[in-house]
Amino acid sequence: MKHREAFRPFAPSCPIEDEPMYFEQHVADPFMLKVCNVLPDKRDLVPAITHVDGTARLQTIHKETNIMFHTLLKEFEKLSGVPVLLNTSFNVMGEPIVESPYDAIRYFYTTGLDVLVHQ
Repeated sequence: MKHREAFRPFAPSCPIEDEPMYFEQHVADPFMLKVCNVLPDKRDLVPAITHVDGTARLQTIHKETNIMFHTLLKEFEKLSGVPVLLNTSFNVMGEPIVESPYDAIRYFYTTGLDVLVHQ
């Protein structure tokens, strides 16, 4: 959907309590301001969020401040075994970020997305 260059992978979101099992980052970062190392034994498990140098721009998710997203990550973990999802803005390269239901539906039908969820 993003049509990005291969050297710009997506950023991951991970529950703060699961972060040490996947990333070498010892500080919470709910705003994706830092780059950290993806643990070497996890890089093949999460390739879409791992840069060529083994790093990622991680967003840590706290249950107390973002219960819905935290719950989504934990439910995804139940299905996949991995509590990490990629996180990106909702737009196509060169286009503005989605700001309305109309924009969301238009992108849904023109980008090949499988599911569109309203929160």
